[in-house]
Amino acid sequence: MVPGMNYDNDGSGAGIVLAFLLIILPILFLFAIAGYVIGSFLLMKIFDKAGVRGKWRAWIPIYNYLIFAKLGDMSPWWVLGVAIGASALSSIPAVGWILAFAPLVLGIMYSWRVGLKLGREWYLLLLFLIPGLGTLIWLAILAFDSSRWSTAIRPAPWSRSFLADNTVWEGVPPQQGGASPMPPAPGSYTPPAPPAPPAGGPDAPRA
Repeated sequence: MVPGMNYDNDGSGAGIVLAFLLIILPILFLFAIAGYVIGSFLLMKIFDKAGVRGKWRAWIPIYNYLIFAKLGDMSPWWVLGVAIGASALSSIPAVGWILAFAPLVLGIMYSWRVGLKLGREWYLLLLFLIPGLGTLIWLAILAFDSSRWSTAIRPAPWSRSFLADNTVWEGVPPQQGGASPMPPAPGSYTPPAPPAPPAGGPDAPRA
């Protein structure tokens, strides 16, 4: 027996931890439910502005944010794939925490595009820095202001990359600012224009 060490443990420490968890976990659960309800309601209002058919789409977790990514001119499959990959690789030492930021970066990018289509500038995204409430405040501004949805903005900087949205989903209107048409390949053959007809036409009367 090591001198000075007390091996008597009445379990009071574990009991305190258990009591704390029994109190805090229901509170966290209620906050999570409230955040889901408020966030889904705000997404429903934004989807309505964007012309998305079916209010129920805003209430399905994950699916609603994939639609939000589409509205922000980003491929929803890449958003989902990056989120799954970051979650699976987050335990890698030294680089896992860096990979965990990838979904956040993509979220800021397509949120910026959604804000532009509702006439909002990028600096409102600084609200995301407020833990817990910042995203809901930003969504509320977009949902309840008097702005109208407009796709008449310049194409996304990633419109010619793998991040561009080329998907077509029922009930979700395609966005003009997403994928841009690719230019013709260098050296490709362009057929010549047909010759112009004679000025008098083939049946013009002769003098």
